[in-house]
Amino acid sequence: MKEKYSIKRRETPYVVAHRGVCGANVPCNTLAAFETAIRQGADMIELDVSKSADGELFIFHPGMERRFIRIEKRLTEMTGKEIKELRLVNMDGERTSYAIPTLRETLECLKDRVYINVDKFWTDVEGISKEIKRAGVESQVVVKTYPDEKAVDAVERYAPDYMFMAMLRKEDKLTKIVKERNINYIGAEVLFDSDNDPIISDEYVADMHAQGLLVWGNGIVYDERDVISAGHNDDISVRKDPALGWGWLVDKKVDFIQTDWTLALKQYLHARKANP
Repeated sequence: MKEKYSIKRRETPYVVAHRGVCGANVPCNTLAAFETAIRQGADMIELDVSKSADGELFIFHPGMERRFIRIEKRLTEMTGKEIKELRLVNMDGERTSYAIPTLRETLECLKDRVYINVDKFWTDVEGISKEIKRAGVESQVVVKTYPDEKAVDAVERYAPDYMFMAMLRKEDKLTKIVKERNINYIGAEVLFDSDNDPIISDEYVADMHAQGLLVWGNGIVYDERDVISAGHNDDISVRKDPALGWGWLVDKKVDFIQTDWTLALKQYLHARKANP
C-alpha cells in the first residue's frame, strides 16, 4: 500500500508565512516575498491561486486587483499573456518591477525547500492538482477548502493523495465524514470568534491529536470585522504581549500558526522554548 503524505506533529508549532513576507517595496504573493519568508525561518508558505480567462494559474488573491495592481479588471477576465505584463504596487501604492508569478514557476521555486499551503484550491481543483504533480511537490503541499460538498467531492476525485485540511468555523461537523472518504485528511483549520467555541476547546484539540490529526491556528488579521482567532492574533502579539496571542495558541497545542510576522513569531517560539 502506498504510504500517505503527512506532516509529523512536533512540540513547537509550524510557522506559516501568510502570502510570504511582504512590506516596503516587496508585494505579497511574489517570489521575493516567498524567498524572504524562507530566510526568516518559515516552515510553510501560504499562497493564493487565481485563474486567467484562458486557464493559466497565477499566484494572486482573487478580488484584490484594485488593491495590489491598481486596476478595475479581474484576472479572471484577462489572458495569461495580459497578466504577465502587469506589475504589482508596493505598500505605498507605487508601481514596482515585481510581476505576478505563475503557479508553475512558484512551485518550481519552492520545491524541496519548504511546505506549501495552496489556498483558494477550490479555484480549480483539477488544474491545480495537475500542476502540483507536474512540479513533483506532492509531499510538500497542503490543500484546504471550506466544508463545501462540491469542493470536497473534487478533492476526492482529483487530489485524494494530497494532504487535505478543512477550514472549519466554531464547530467541526466534517472530520468524521471526511475520514470515511478516499481523502488524505490530515486535520482542520479552526476559525473561532470566542474562546468558548467548541472547535478550540482543549477537548477538541486533544481528540484531534488522538486521531492522528493536526490543528491549524491563525495569528493573521486580514479583516478586523471577520474574527478568526478570538483576538489571539498578530496584532496583540506585536503591540502588547506575544503571550496573549501566539502564546495562547501554543498553549492550546495548535500545530500550525499562520502569521504576517514570521521572524517575530520564530523569535518568540525560540525564546519560549529556551525559557519555558
